[in-house]
Amino acid sequence: MDRFRAALQLHKNKQQSRQGHAAIRSQGSRPAAAMPVDTQPVPLDPIVYTRTRSLEIPLSWLREQRVMTAYDKGPFVDAFKILRTQVMHRLRENAWNVIGITSPDEGEGKTLTAVNLAVSLAMETTQTVLLVDANLMRPAVHEVFGLGDDCPGLTDYLLDDEPLEDLLLHPGIDRLVFLPGGVAVSNSTELLTSPKMVTLVQEMRHRYRSRIVVFDLPPLLHTADVLAFAPYTDALLLVVEEGKTTAEEVKSAMSLVTKSHPLLGTVLNKAGHLSATPRSMRKMLSNEVEE
Repeated sequence: MDRFRAALQLHKNKQQSRQGHAAIRSQGSRPAAAMPVDTQPVPLDPIVYTRTRSLEIPLSWLREQRVMTAYDKGPFVDAFKILRTQVMHRLRENAWNVIGITSPDEGEGKTLTAVNLAVSLAMETTQTVLLVDANLMRPAVHEVFGLGDDCPGLTDYLLDDEPLEDLLLHPGIDRLVFLPGGVAVSNSTELLTSPKMVTLVQEMRHRYRSRIVVFDLPPLLHTADVLAFAPYTDALLLVVEEGKTTAEEVKSAMSLVTKSHPLLGTVLNKAGHLSATPRSMRKMLSNEVEE
């Protein structure tokens, strides 16, 4: 487990992020400020889930899936707490509350990062978190929480008008609710940008002032999903894996997202697994951005 470390490289050019954010606003994303910088967060009252179905997930399963709530301490937990802190700083300074998690390719730790970031954010008593599986071609968040492929979710809402209240799940982690992806579909780009989805995102964004919405998105380089859906988020977080993600893939992914959208930073998954170090990987990422 200690091989799994996440390191957040805040994007060195904040001005570029601000320019990207301004571009989003020009596309009609949102004018609202969810968490004003000068507003001191206050602890929330305990939440009792009466309509949302609660799951009883064995601790052993969560440990097997490397969900951080199953661990009391250690480098793995510390890494995600550091990631949470840095993400929260960026969210609050920009009054953001909707972020998307993506990666250049499949299998680079994107979904596990989205889950553990959502869990770590929910551990803060001043906010709630809604985790949405928006990888509609290959949804996987439900698997992390031990649910089968017949688990209904977002596509059932979008295509079959299933009530959203019947699809939301509480995994037994305080202040965290997640929406599974539902049945896999091939026309994911069209669904993610459909009027019904856009309306849903706006409702998620504004329904609760203290809520952060985390979207687990598809890989960036193989579908148009992320680029099409990014304008409905406030910023993206890019996950790369040491020893798997190539420099060319990082370069391609960064060039796509930084031209049009704010990038919170890059999470280096399995840092130290191979010969490269977090420092060398961060240097590589930095060099790629500069080109």
